[in-house]
Amino acid sequence: MPQESFRPFSNVVSQETALKILRAATLGADDGELFLERRRSEALVFDDGRLKTASFDASEGFGLRAVRGEVSGYAHSTELSEAALRRAAETARLAVGDGGGTLAEAPQATNRRLYTDEDPIAGVDFPVKIETLREIDAFARDLDPRVVQVSATLAASLQEVEILRPDGISVRDVRPMTRVNVSVIVEENGRRESGSAGGGGRVGLDGLIDPADWQQKAREALRVAVVNLSAEAAPAGVMDVVLGPGWPGILLHEAVGHGLEGDFNRKGSSAFAGLMGQQVASRGVTVLDDGTIPDRRGSITVDDEGTPSGKNVLIEDGILVGFMQDRQNARLMGVAPTGNGRRQSYAHAPMPRMTNTYMLGGDANPDDLVSDLKDGIYAVGFGGGQVDITNGKFVFSCTEAYRVQNGKVGAPVKGATLIGDGATALRQIRGLGNDMALDPGMGNCGKQGQWVPVGVGQPSVLIGGLTVGGSAA
Repeated sequence: MPQESFRPFSNVVSQETALKILRAATLGADDGELFLERRRSEALVFDDGRLKTASFDASEGFGLRAVRGEVSGYAHSTELSEAALRRAAETARLAVGDGGGTLAEAPQATNRRLYTDEDPIAGVDFPVKIETLREIDAFARDLDPRVVQVSATLAASLQEVEILRPDGISVRDVRPMTRVNVSVIVEENGRRESGSAGGGGRVGLDGLIDPADWQQKAREALRVAVVNLSAEAAPAGVMDVVLGPGWPGILLHEAVGHGLEGDFNRKGSSAFAGLMGQQVASRGVTVLDDGTIPDRRGSITVDDEGTPSGKNVLIEDGILVGFMQDRQNARLMGVAPTGNGRRQSYAHAPMPRMTNTYMLGGDANPDDLVSDLKDGIYAVGFGGGQVDITNGKFVFSCTEAYRVQNGKVGAPVKGATLIGDGATALRQIRGLGNDMALDPGMGNCGKQGQWVPVGVGQPSVLIGGLTVGGSAA
């Protein structure tokens, strides 16, 4: 049964009282807000033919912030009460000191709705979810006799936030999130390999539990696992690489995107610091961060400071033209906020974060990009990786990749890693396909201990001279 909407000023503390406390905390400050949140989440894991995990979590609380210059005072609590608000205000107030600041203008209001506000957890009965996972397990096993293990996950959450500013403006957002993931392990001649597929977004569960949707995911997971059964040891050396469309944009997100966040550039720790207006990528390369795409995993109607999300161009035709900004860094850098002030929860202060970050497509036929490879790698799937977000140096492992010689796609390779740095890779892009695609909705981004959902995307991309790590002799 759906719960009543989260209305903290109706049944916990009056908005008038909360506003009075917030104004006292931010008197003489440059900015600040009261962020209130209720979150509920459910996750079901069906593994090895049985329901392995069924979890439900619920939390609520608030965070109060006062900002003066580069200093931010933040206090949070799980107790939504007047007494807790007053204690938090006393702590946050310490950042303001003697004051002297000028309160920043409130974010512009928006009536835009990018996703449903229906509860995805209550939208489908619990027994239906269990039966769906059971059907996924049976279907995946029936696809191929080599399947020896199946794991299926169904997850849903609902985040409700209300943001109150010292000027009295209040902004509310209700954010659903769902995802279905399927993983399989296949065995042949004593060799085992795995494959996985999944996705979702800010949508209800109805579409994801439709057999037409999860059957495609199961088939894709099996396809990747079977491909890897015949994979050979990856070569090593400096090679030209073609990245596939969609999810491989995770490399762009990690190796380049973090370097385009405002805080790293204001502090001079980004590889892109001081390069505004200069060419940082090959001509034709345009990179955007867009939180306004309906139903996407990384989309937000408003950010966690109340600023409407935006479609922000970061690199245009190879020229650096913008950074992602929250309110504090935007003010200190003398620019406008871009709707990228995000936080993991009420227990965290906001900072500049990505939403859906992607590269626009070009006019090349993707097959032509691959045929241009004399001796290289065609990488279409990525798993884990490590990135130094201040300089963009990365090491990414490929979950699906192929050796290409003389323009012909050969055997799949196993154990391939791509090594380089984002700033150099941008300048070595030699071709952009006309097949730009967004990922299926499975990205999470970590920064300073905070995790938020994100989206990525790109076309097929030909990059010259990446270092490929492998084990082939």
